[in-house]
Amino acid sequence: MEKKYTSLKEFYPFYLSEHSDVTCRVLHFIGTALVFALLFAAIFTQIWWLLALIPLVGYGFAWVGHFFFEKNKPATFQYPGYSLASDFILFFDLLTGKRKFDPQNESHA
Repeated sequence: MEKKYTSLKEFYPFYLSEHSDVTCRVLHFIGTALVFALLFAAIFTQIWWLLALIPLVGYGFAWVGHFFFEKNKPATFQYPGYSLASDFILFFDLLTGKRKFDPQNESHA
C-alpha cells in the first residue's frame, strides 16, 4: 500500500528521494528559473500571454528530467500542491547552496 502524505514537511523527504539524479535536479532548476523569468517578464512588459508559457516551461523541463533521467513518475500527478511547493523549496535550496545538484555530495546533518 502506498504511503499518503498529509503535510509538506512529511512529503519533502520523499520529494528529494525522487530527485536523486543530477541531470533531473539541473533540469528542475532551469525550469523553475525560467518560470520566474517568464513571470517577471510578463509583469514588467505587461505581455500577459507569457504567463501561459509558465506551466509548459516548468513542467516540460521537470518531466524530461523524470522520464529520461530519473526514470520515475513525477509526484505532481498524485500530490500537485506539495510537488509545486517542493519544486520552489528545492530551487531556493540549490540557489543558496543548502542542497547540491549532486545529492551524493550533500552532507546529511
